[in-house]
Amino acid sequence: MENNYVQFTKEMKKDYVILTPNMLPMHFELILQVMRNYGYNMELLRSEGPHIAEKGLKYVHNDTCYPALLVIGQFLDAIESGRYDPHKVALILFQTGGGCRASNYISLLRKALQKAGYGYVPVISFSVAGIEKHPGWNLNVPKLHRMLYGVLYGDLLMSLVNQCKPYELNKGESQALADKWTVELANEMAKTKVLSYPKIKENYRLILRDFKQIPVNRVPKPKVGIVGEIFVKYSPLGNNNLEDFLVREGAEAVIPGLVDFILYTVYNNMEDARLYGVRKLQAKIYGLAYKFLNKKVRDLIDITKEESDFTPPTPFPHTATLVEGCIHHGTKMGEGWLLTAEMLELADSGVNNIVCTQPFGCLPNHICGKGMMKPIKEKIPAVNIVAIDYDPGATQVNQENRIKLMLANAREAMEQKPLEKETQAAHEPVAVP
Repeated sequence: MENNYVQFTKEMKKDYVILTPNMLPMHFELILQVMRNYGYNMELLRSEGPHIAEKGLKYVHNDTCYPALLVIGQFLDAIESGRYDPHKVALILFQTGGGCRASNYISLLRKALQKAGYGYVPVISFSVAGIEKHPGWNLNVPKLHRMLYGVLYGDLLMSLVNQCKPYELNKGESQALADKWTVELANEMAKTKVLSYPKIKENYRLILRDFKQIPVNRVPKPKVGIVGEIFVKYSPLGNNNLEDFLVREGAEAVIPGLVDFILYTVYNNMEDARLYGVRKLQAKIYGLAYKFLNKKVRDLIDITKEESDFTPPTPFPHTATLVEGCIHHGTKMGEGWLLTAEMLELADSGVNNIVCTQPFGCLPNHICGKGMMKPIKEKIPAVNIVAIDYDPGATQVNQENRIKLMLANAREAMEQKPLEKETQAAHEPVAVP
């Protein structure tokens, strides 16, 4: 951590706009609403296009992690757009405190700001671990508690949109409904001083009932899981609108929820105590948090099953067990063992087609993603994985052509299944009365 950096002060909180990079629009809008309730003026950046990467390349070395380059480019594009007073903006970055980009982005961003002439702009570290201190910014249990429900709401809406969009009769209806619910939930969170968990569970039911009403034609389509580095996995800016591309190509996108990454970080702290005997007291606190989070996810799973035929999330404890014999839980740099676990989780749930998104040169992802493809295929021969690199030099046409080839294999496998069933039925002995 740098010794000298521009702090976000209490005075700045009164009239500064805090700009936030866009990774998950619905999730982040709900999370930002929580912070707005506490007096922060926060705005989600939604800019897209090749100019974002070009802006990042202007101030960041081209060998830098692609998500870092995009986030920094998006920030500088916003500051230079004329929409904001550069002397009245602050920037915020989400950090986990790991040894990867999640710790190093802030230094890169500050260097870029200095180079561009905006060294006076404060950069806030959004970190539960308290990586940096800012007098005008703080996180506490009540704030994090509210944010958790923003994540769970976002995961539910993302899952339902992906399960409806490829089959909807009225194009755009699923996303429009999700956007409507995002606004309603944000307004509710803004007005509610004390969260009511029964009300949250009732909202789950209302959301599920609304999505059940969307007219659909559920013709068989290949399901394609999306895993990888967290930014390019989720961000339309980072993966060139991969979800929309899969829908246009006649597939259904399946994406593990953000709450799994939160559970992964909590689990890793518990695992450190078990493996290395460190921070045992903290591990007990994380153990309580782990049980609490899993209970919330279990409630969402149960309600989804009660109210609909939609596929619910997979319980995280089950996901964690799937890596046994493939990769150790001590492998936790970046997305670590979770990346392998998510591929196995998808295959375990019948989603054999997987796009593994990774920034070019991202060592953790090459090891835990591309590096684990062979053992996963040996364990599950039917799995169909393609690793796609994302960086400024990778063309979208090349990325999409490789995914199209994977989809062609997926459709061929779908066509063979009925034939296999017919052949099996023909060879089954007939009972003679």
